[in-house]
Amino acid sequence: MSIEALKIALPSYAKDLKLNLGTVFTSTGLNAQQIWGAALSAAIAARNSTVITHISAEAIKILTPEATEAAKAAAAIMGMNNIYYRFIHLVGGDYSQMPARLRMNVIANPGVDKLDFELWCLGVSAVNGCGMCMESHEHEVIKNGATRDMVQDIIRIAAVIHGIAQILEAEDYLAA
Repeated sequence: MSIEALKIALPSYAKDLKLNLGTVFTSTGLNAQQIWGAALSAAIAARNSTVITHISAEAIKILTPEATEAAKAAAAIMGMNNIYYRFIHLVGGDYSQMPARLRMNVIANPGVDKLDFELWCLGVSAVNGCGMCMESHEHEVIKNGATRDMVQDIIRIAAVIHGIAQILEAEDYLAA
C-alpha cells in the first residue's frame, strides 16, 4: 500500500487530485509528524477504506506509535465535536450557554505536542465542515505559533484527501 497505489486507483477524470496528491505532502512550514498526522486524521474523517488503508500504511512509516494514536484520537474526538458544535453554531439560541457534558479529555492531553494535535483537529474539522470548530482550532494554532502557511497546508492536505475519498467512493457505487 502506498501513495503511488492510491494515485493508480484514481480515475483519469481525477487527474488534478492525482497531481495534488503528489505535492500536498510537501511543506516548508510543517514537519513530517504534522503532515502525516494530518493525513491520517483526515483520511479517517473522510471515511473511505481505500484511502484509510493507503494513507495509514504511509503514515505509520513516519509517525511514532504515540503520534499515530493521537492522529486517530483527533479524528475520533472531532467526529463527535464537529456534530455537536456545528449544531450549536447553526441553531444558535440558548444552546451555546448550556454545558456540552461531553468528555473531551484527549484535547487537554493528546500525547503529542499540543500544536500538532490542534492542527490535526483543524484538518478534521474542515473535512467535517464545522465552522465553529475550524474557527476555534485555527485561533489555537495561530496562538501557539503556527503560520498562515502552515494552516493552509493542513487544509490543503485535508481537502485533497477528502476529494480522493469522495471520488473513490463514487467510483465504487458507479461500478456496482
